[in-house]
Amino acid sequence: MTSNDEHADEVERPAGDAPLQEKVEQKTDPEDRRKLFGTFGGVFTPTLLTILGVIMYLRTGWVVGNAGLLGAFVIILLSFGITACTGLSLSSITTNIRIGAGGAFSVISQSLGLEVGGSVGVPLYLSQALAVSMYIFGFREGWLRIFPDHPALLVDFGVFALLFVVALISAGLAFKIQYVIMAIIAGSLIAVVWAAIAGSMQEPVVWWGEFPGSPENDFPGVSFWVVFAVFFPASTGIMAGANMSGELKDARRSIPVGTMAAIGVSLVVYLALAAWLARSAETEELISNYTVMVDKAAWGPAILAGLLGATFSSALSSLVGAPRILQALGTHKILPQGKWLSTRTATGEPRNALFVTGAIVVGALMLRSLNAVAPLITMFFLITYGMINAVVLIEQTMQLVSFRPLFRVPRIVPLIGGLGCLLAMFIVNPVFGVIAIAVVLVIHAVLIKRHLKAPFGDVRSGLFVAVAEWAAKKMDELTASRERTWKANLLVPVQEPAQVEEMTELIEGVAYPRGFLKLVGLTGRTGTDVLHSRLPGLSEHFQECGIFSSWTVISAAAFGDNLRAGIQAFGGTFFRPTVLLLQVPTDPSRDGEVDDIVATAVANGIGVVLVGGDAAVETEGAAINVWFRDRGPKWDIEMDLGNQDLAVLVGYKLKRNQGATLRLVAEAGERRQAAGDFLTKLADLARIPNAECVTVGQPPDAEGEVPDATLSQVREAAINIMPVGREPDLDALRHLCERDGGLWLFTHDSGEESALG
Repeated sequence: MTSNDEHADEVERPAGDAPLQEKVEQKTDPEDRRKLFGTFGGVFTPTLLTILGVIMYLRTGWVVGNAGLLGAFVIILLSFGITACTGLSLSSITTNIRIGAGGAFSVISQSLGLEVGGSVGVPLYLSQALAVSMYIFGFREGWLRIFPDHPALLVDFGVFALLFVVALISAGLAFKIQYVIMAIIAGSLIAVVWAAIAGSMQEPVVWWGEFPGSPENDFPGVSFWVVFAVFFPASTGIMAGANMSGELKDARRSIPVGTMAAIGVSLVVYLALAAWLARSAETEELISNYTVMVDKAAWGPAILAGLLGATFSSALSSLVGAPRILQALGTHKILPQGKWLSTRTATGEPRNALFVTGAIVVGALMLRSLNAVAPLITMFFLITYGMINAVVLIEQTMQLVSFRPLFRVPRIVPLIGGLGCLLAMFIVNPVFGVIAIAVVLVIHAVLIKRHLKAPFGDVRSGLFVAVAEWAAKKMDELTASRERTWKANLLVPVQEPAQVEEMTELIEGVAYPRGFLKLVGLTGRTGTDVLHSRLPGLSEHFQECGIFSSWTVISAAAFGDNLRAGIQAFGGTFFRPTVLLLQVPTDPSRDGEVDDIVATAVANGIGVVLVGGDAAVETEGAAINVWFRDRGPKWDIEMDLGNQDLAVLVGYKLKRNQGATLRLVAEAGERRQAAGDFLTKLADLARIPNAECVTVGQPPDAEGEVPDATLSQVREAAINIMPVGREPDLDALRHLCERDGGLWLFTHDSGEESALG
């Protein structure tokens, strides 16, 4: 089966046997439960009834009166354009994944991880729960218009009790009631059509309004965007069906078809109502009378019944959908008491999550008004929609083979949807927009620290790989020296894990904080099984110390040949090692092998540090000598220090990370003053604070003896760092280590380091 761009608007159905597909579906949601609802009852109906809500009945006329018919059309089309793009993005991503319970939470989690999904899912759940209270308040306003003597508090809790009992019994009962409500809303729209046929449309059309504002504010005048902000929430609610993703027979098909059908039908309804109102009432009546539809319809009670039905159905959809989100959050341990929250009844009802949701709704009802936080609820919905668009845009841009949705959309669709959601947030209420983003970021930070484990994979690693690939391509285009970006990225060959354990402090002191570590296990002395069992623990230790570490094992008997091959392979990578950490061989027969390794490393742009002496020496607070060879008569400071840069950088790293004291030591011969000036300038230009500068080596005295008091003091250091040539005299290095003791690091520059950079 192939997918072509010209068939982007078609939902393709994969072939395959049902049993296999059911087994694959269970990987996303491990619970074994029945999926009950189809496209019409499970997605189309709740989505349509949520969009055709209180704003349609009470604010559409006000929008037309302020903006005029053309302005109202622009507002409606702009609002539904953002929603439609989000719906298309939702449709695309749901045909690419095995969506589990939780709707948008499941979609976002499977792409960007549980941390991102949870940071959006928690406020989304709270918004759904609080929205129940808001819809109940809307129902009460309509009810009191009919029965003004009824106590408001009694109406609120009476409606809530009815809603809760319906949701407690089953989602199936809720959907059956919604069919009745759909018939009531359809009846209210028939009353409008009847009025139009009877000749209500007699008023002249005002194409562009003067935006006078609202009666409660004495018509102070408003902008186009204020009117847009009032209307925009009407076009939201597209997640009502997606929230039931865990209860659908075929979520992959039902969510795209049901959601987009509901958006299309509701758009036609709103455009037709705007046209009818513009021709059926004068501007003054439209802006001052919020119930103008009741007065202009063929039968006013039908509109009131539709208003009550719309608010009741929206509240019911939210009360049924919110516990499903909470149950999914509990399943993945996003919230405390996750096991209890995720418990379902034998019929699949999230009973415990419903009780928690009911408690939140009761608490909100006791506040008597949610006007203060209503914009924040809208913000959380918009963040959710924006993240869904972002998920699709990211996956499309990465072009991973795993992203092959059966319903494809052009990349411009999620881009417009995401930018539209962001724009709408700051048009509706910029203050609450910033607060909502801050809340999501705080939740994300908390979840990151919990190290959540998901039963499914996500694309975050692919996202970082894509960024790394882009960075690698840009880096290759730069021809300038990389000395300013040099980091201590260590390549450590491992024949015996115990040797690396001895060098733990040294490795941490050199690589931290931004360097990385590659442990390459080489068989020969140690078996493959031992290396495979020990290296992961070593690598994890360095990870815990803040050093990115990875490991691998090369099964080969020839140490030198295979290490050189590994160096050559690593030298061609973007994130390549910059320092080879190699121990001075105790067996002189291996000297030639080490010489070849050093030459190969330098030829591939990798510096070398040969470790000799006591590798387990305490580096914390140690005294460190960095040795400078006698430069003869030329002790002038230059950018090219001549194979001295790596030694200085390693010394500085140990000083900084291990709190060591650093001494710059020059073998100066007769030019001790020039050498001392050189070291002082070097410490200043290299930005090494509190470095002691020492010169050693004096002319013979009268008896021909060389005084060594200063040299003896210098030799007391625990760590000595000394540059060596490409073919070092390893016998001399071993002798030096034995004579003076301590830890010796013999360095050779790759040519890409710069202590003065």
